[in-house]
Amino acid sequence: MTASSAAGRETGGMFAAIDAKDTQAFVGYLTGDAVFRFGSAPAVKGREAIAAAVDGFFGTIAASSHDIRKTLGEGSTLVCEGEVTYTRLGGEKVTLPFTDVFEYDGDLIAEYKMYIDIAPLYAD
Repeated sequence: MTASSAAGRETGGMFAAIDAKDTQAFVGYLTGDAVFRFGSAPAVKGREAIAAAVDGFFGTIAASSHDIRKTLGEGSTLVCEGEVTYTRLGGEKVTLPFTDVFEYDGDLIAEYKMYIDIAPLYAD
């Protein structure tokens, strides 16, 4: 998959799965032994472990909505920059900037690194 076609797939499919809180659809975009790092949390390896970590995070929010502002690709690497709006369980919204770096193995993501300061989501 080229970076340009990867950009279309990511913004259309994977982020929609995340925003729908559809963990199984999300991990379907990953290789079986993918590595996922969310912010400063330790990296998680493998679809099952990633699904468990993502489900744990989804349990702490009511919703999310991603707005991808820019994508850059070269070879098997795709970088997405944007903002994500999280809805807290109490209904308040928090918008945070993020950058994701994806390393592909064929059509699937082998390494997903999300750079975000998630602390404001949980601040009082």
